[in-house]
Amino acid sequence: MFDAVIVGSGPNGLVAAVTLAEAGKRVLVLEASATIGGGARTAELTLPGVRHDVCSSVHPLGAGSPVMAALHLTDLAWAHPEIAMAHPLDDGSAALLLRDPTETATRLGDDAAAYRATFGSVARHWEHSVGFALGPPLAALRHPLAGARFGRLALQPASWLARRFRTPQGRALVGGLAGHAAVPLTRIATAGVGLTLGAAGHAVGWPFAAGGSGAIVDALARRLRSLGGEIRTRSEVIEWSDLPETHVVMFDTLPSTAARIAGDRIPGRVARRYRSLRPGPGVFKVDVALSGPIPWTNADCRRAGTIHVGGTYEEIARAEAMVAAGEHPEHPFIIASQPVVADPVRAPAGTHVLWAYCHVPSGSDRDMTDPIFAQIERFAPGFGDLVVAVNRRNTADLAADNANQTGGDITGGELSLRGLLARPKVLRPYRAAKTIFLCSASTPPGAGVHGMCGHHAARAALRAL
Repeated sequence: MFDAVIVGSGPNGLVAAVTLAEAGKRVLVLEASATIGGGARTAELTLPGVRHDVCSSVHPLGAGSPVMAALHLTDLAWAHPEIAMAHPLDDGSAALLLRDPTETATRLGDDAAAYRATFGSVARHWEHSVGFALGPPLAALRHPLAGARFGRLALQPASWLARRFRTPQGRALVGGLAGHAAVPLTRIATAGVGLTLGAAGHAVGWPFAAGGSGAIVDALARRLRSLGGEIRTRSEVIEWSDLPETHVVMFDTLPSTAARIAGDRIPGRVARRYRSLRPGPGVFKVDVALSGPIPWTNADCRRAGTIHVGGTYEEIARAEAMVAAGEHPEHPFIIASQPVVADPVRAPAGTHVLWAYCHVPSGSDRDMTDPIFAQIERFAPGFGDLVVAVNRRNTADLAADNANQTGGDITGGELSLRGLLARPKVLRPYRAAKTIFLCSASTPPGAGVHGMCGHHAARAALRAL
């Protein structure tokens, strides 16, 4: 008899399991695949010896996560690039996100004051900011003044935030950071996504997990086993009878999956809500092995761990609006990383790695390799000559690899107003029924390898236990 069984071994599922095991509970994690990790895995996708991150790659929220810090995963190391993020423009300049907020602001010239008043403000109050951004619903009510200060900026559309900036570099910085939300930049709270990620660059950096993202789940798995927890791979849960006897079941899955497996054990209104949630847009991803470093025109980009490739703010806003309208932009906004600049063990000497994706309509089967490569070539002439091997994955490939990525959605559900405020429901978002809980990225605070969804859900489950 287990105290809790967790279905799914992504970072949230493992953090939920560790939280319960630390409280003395007997815990079992069931994973359908042969390997654990969900969206945090590392594999040789192109050439032998070249290690690519299968889904997530750069981890500002992992490094800034309160629960990840509290778990003291001493065998997990963060590899920090010299420059957290660079955003190249056609004139050869680039907006830079540096660890030092003062230097970041200074490099923006006329936008220095605007940067200090927005991103700098969130970074200065990082302890409160991260508590609100990664906390449970209504966390801001515990510190109303600080919550109001953060919310005043965070709840705005990114388009409003961009109006504070006058230079192409400052506006592009806003667009690229907010573009991680995978929705039009006119949507409410897209400013909050950008502000949180930007401030994290100053507070904790934008590091890679040394050795690959799989190192994060490996460290969590070791911690769980040291506490007596158990993990079983190749253990797919299709129906309720596949579960062993347990007091509590937690799902690190899509809400619709939990509703299907639990059946009438979940109240009808909750099950209907779970099944009605809309996925976010899909992504098209490429993993590339290169014969040398990417020849970015701007020299600073060659030292950055993450590159936002999309041109001006206006270009990014147009591309993200097209995706939301069901179209494929000719010039997509690309989020890319080059992990070898900080973590050289990812590839043999002389070989480099590119991890990159762009947003596409949900369920798209379009091959976006050429548009992605064209955008990179635009800011790094000669890039194409360095390509040795490519692994392409469309939305169907992503969904086949990870059941939580329906239609290629990597955010656990659309980040619309409804998707933000009722994720997946307004009250008790982690509780499906008295002894059934949801702990995936479809719960607050949402996507990112931070484990906070699992932690908050586990605390709710402990109250039930």
